[in-house]
Amino acid sequence: MTNNFEVDILASGSKGNSTLIKAGNTAVLIDAGISTKRIVEGLHNCGVEPEDLSGILITHEHRDHVAGLEVWGKRYPTVPIFANERTWLQLPCRRVFTSEQVRVFPRGCVLGNLRIESFKTSHDAVDPVGYKLYYKDDKCTYLTDCGYITKECREAAEGSQTLILEANHDEDMLRHGPYPIMIQERILGEYGHLSNTTAGNLLVSLKHKPDEVMLAHLSEQNNTVEVAYNTVHNILEQQKETIKLALYVARQNMLVTNK
Repeated sequence: MTNNFEVDILASGSKGNSTLIKAGNTAVLIDAGISTKRIVEGLHNCGVEPEDLSGILITHEHRDHVAGLEVWGKRYPTVPIFANERTWLQLPCRRVFTSEQVRVFPRGCVLGNLRIESFKTSHDAVDPVGYKLYYKDDKCTYLTDCGYITKECREAAEGSQTLILEANHDEDMLRHGPYPIMIQERILGEYGHLSNTTAGNLLVSLKHKPDEVMLAHLSEQNNTVEVAYNTVHNILEQQKETIKLALYVARQNMLVTNK
């Protein structure tokens, strides 16, 4: 099956997140958690001018998802920025944007070729969301920063051709790592982050599995690219019938693409 989505993860991890998603002649950015300079460089490497974006979709207000937003808003006032109302109210930088830039996301909208819907995630932010993007018969789902897989998250992942899925930590590395117990419990809790094992188990449980999965938001302290890949790959291999999908791992400081 031909996948109509091109996904370019400009940065993913605890220090900043930003993902370019293209389909047809429409390009959107999910989150702006790195500097505007890095975002623009990443866009140019993908053949996209900043002004060509149909919008930036914000998942939640934590700094690693919005750090570059204020400078971006000043430099590129024609690009609308979408977030739900409660998230907007948590962003001091909202005051620098023009009224035309600020768009309150109503759980669903159409941008160019894309139909986009948000869904709630479980995280320690005011109103965190993931996004489902539809183009022709294809679906791309962005699911990170989530403490556990809710029914709504599972339904969002189900039937996606492309799934950007959090694999934040290895539980043993976290338990034996440098983080204080309080932070460990936050990460492991229902408002924290998904582990490698949880990501793999979700994939196994899906009735209609993706063609490709991009593991995202890896912790630099409690995970590695190799550990995340091997854990998820081994869970998939343990099934009686091997699950065939392309598996990628996003990086903090390197562009990762599905094309």
